[in-house]
Amino acid sequence: MSVAGLKKQFYKASQMVSEKVGGAEGTKLDEDFKDLERKADVTSKAVVEVISKTSEYLQPNPASRAKLSMLNTMSKIRGQVKSPGYPQAEGLLGECMVKYGRDLGDETNFGGALVDAGETMKRLAEVKDSLDIDVKQNFIDPLQGLYDKDIREIQHHLKKLEGRRLDYDYKKKRQGKIPDEEVKQALEKFHESKEVAEISMYNLLETDIEQVSQLSSLVESQLQYHRQAVQILDELSEKLKERINEAQTRPRREYIPKPKPVFDFPEPDQSNGGFTPSVAPPPSRNSDPYLQFGQLSTRKPRPLSEQPCCKALYDFEPENEGELGFHEGDIITLTNQIDENWYEGMLRGQSGFFPLNYVEVVVPLTH
Repeated sequence: MSVAGLKKQFYKASQMVSEKVGGAEGTKLDEDFKDLERKADVTSKAVVEVISKTSEYLQPNPASRAKLSMLNTMSKIRGQVKSPGYPQAEGLLGECMVKYGRDLGDETNFGGALVDAGETMKRLAEVKDSLDIDVKQNFIDPLQGLYDKDIREIQHHLKKLEGRRLDYDYKKKRQGKIPDEEVKQALEKFHESKEVAEISMYNLLETDIEQVSQLSSLVESQLQYHRQAVQILDELSEKLKERINEAQTRPRREYIPKPKPVFDFPEPDQSNGGFTPSVAPPPSRNSDPYLQFGQLSTRKPRPLSEQPCCKALYDFEPENEGELGFHEGDIITLTNQIDENWYEGMLRGQSGFFPLNYVEVVVPLTH
């Protein structure tokens, strides 16, 4: 920095100290300028807060938002254009319903209904993905662009204006010690910065109809999402009503118990109190454990201990060092639960971390 620049920084710092500590008064800006500055500041805060709250609206889970933000950052660093998404809650619910519906069987009332509901939830997840994309492209991104360009430019001009005001006030109070020409130049620069800042704030506030248009796009995206969701849910509701009516008109099947196995013992020989030679001896300790003294035993052998594991519901591509990649349907050995959102496990000799919502626990970890 040049000597003149250092002197200017010293002047501004000295004036700021005299105003903050000594109570000195600086040059006052007119009320119209202050009103523009206040409105521009409120607009800046509104844009930042609305972007944040809209992201929370699209993905309420803070862990998923944090992971999505991290993945987006890594994608930008690696030069990837496509932003990775996250599993929607409707999609996870749908996968769960379909899985257990198929386990029960489509021929059962509840199993078939679960499959229908699960497929509907997965359709809702696709519609929600479309909402996320529309809102990001037509609402969040334009607001972010407004903040990054216009609002930051205003902030730069206001900061420059404040610096030139401090420089002018310092020189004005020391007239006689500082040449009049230098004081005049400081005043001209102050008015120049004030005019530039005023124009930029005025343009921002006068073109706010663009933000109204972006807000309208948000509402249209929401309307489209809810219309599609209502249509999809109406179709499911009709299917479930048909199942109920069909079940009510179908005659109820009566339970027919199966005959119990009967084991006949021969009459004992009255002469010696024993059994006849043709009768087989009672089972020994090494015989079938399910047959004891002519009756079926309900005891079954205890199962061998199973290793904690989980099944992958989706493909997971590792984006960061230490993460474990897998494909849908893989069985992963669980070794530890890091926190409420991440597991540690092993697959094909590889160890790493992965998110809970990408898997379904088959055998839980024991603590």
